[in-house]
Amino acid sequence: MPNQILQVDENMLETKLDRLVSEKVEQLLNAMLDAEADEIAGAARYERTGDRKAYRAGHYERDLTVKAGTVTLRVPKLKGALFESAVIDRYRRREESVEEALIDMYLAGVSTRQVDDISRLLWGERMPSQTLSDKLKKVYEDIDRWRNRPLADHSYPYLFVDGVWHKRTWGGSVENVSVLVAIGVDDTGHREVIGVAEGMKEDKASWEGFLRSLIERGLKGVRLVVGDRCAGLVSTVDAMLPGARYQRCMVHFMRNVLSRVSHKHMAWAASALKAIFAMESRESALEKAECVAAQMESTGLKAAASCLREGVGEATTYLLDEYPVEHRRRIRTNNMIERLNREIRRRTRVVGSFPDGRSALMLVCARIRYVTASQWSARRYLDMSRFGDTMQSTH
Repeated sequence: MPNQILQVDENMLETKLDRLVSEKVEQLLNAMLDAEADEIAGAARYERTGDRKAYRAGHYERDLTVKAGTVTLRVPKLKGALFESAVIDRYRRREESVEEALIDMYLAGVSTRQVDDISRLLWGERMPSQTLSDKLKKVYEDIDRWRNRPLADHSYPYLFVDGVWHKRTWGGSVENVSVLVAIGVDDTGHREVIGVAEGMKEDKASWEGFLRSLIERGLKGVRLVVGDRCAGLVSTVDAMLPGARYQRCMVHFMRNVLSRVSHKHMAWAASALKAIFAMESRESALEKAECVAAQMESTGLKAAASCLREGVGEATTYLLDEYPVEHRRRIRTNNMIERLNREIRRRTRVVGSFPDGRSALMLVCARIRYVTASQWSARRYLDMSRFGDTMQSTH
């Protein structure tokens, strides 16, 4: 007897299974609505009893979108009582999980138009913009609580700060404004986004207001602030966090120096700068930097030499003895927050320009929470036991 091969049409099977699940969900929901009507009326349909409180008066149909598809509900009408269902909210057209899934797509980076298209494709109807707006308001309330949460439970020896720029509409014109972001590495070695605020511009006033809000929420124990050389940031750190030192991002600093180097000397200059930051001590790094600057001057790269001499001190703070050698590779750059900023820009690029600052801030916060909800914050970033006895609060 020849072997028979069983072939299955997967598409047809999935379609029939979806239809079967949808039918069963519809039957179950309608049975539950009938049971609720019997309970409110005090008697089942056609039952003769003196305990009856209301009578059936037919039904009306309405569609409900659930994960299994769109089902048709037969909502009972009663004479002598108001039918209110605990199963299905009045006027609800979608199951809560469906709406939450659409909101999650939006916060994950899907544009509102794509959310609408996906809603139509999966459930046969669009999600009204007002519904999306109402749902987002609830999400924004949770984001505000997250932004203003207390920070007193931990100290944060390392603080990484930066700003991400976006476009917003202001007075009929579009202008660039920044959202300031702060990531702290706490005393257990875990990283956490501890601050997000609209900064308008990355100037001294914006940084002062941002750091003040963090301190008021309980920020303490900061020993090193890592960031690019933004306007007013260094002086603000010195004034508001007197126990902390400032580390200029090594990568940004090297780019600043190389931007003043001609293409002819680019390869040599890049190798020379890498040699500076490969030194084991700050003294040797500064000596190497002076030699490189002198070589730059001898080859006509005076602007690059001046930039190197001016910023190498801030860019080598991580080499001080008070910071563990094992931490150096991760505290000398702002790469961690730059990667997060790329995720933010990927989401805000879909929107283009924002109608106001709050909408931009809320979307940036939502994107940050979405990205950092995985192993990003659960995995230990640094071994803080390396600090030893020097791990003391500066406040």
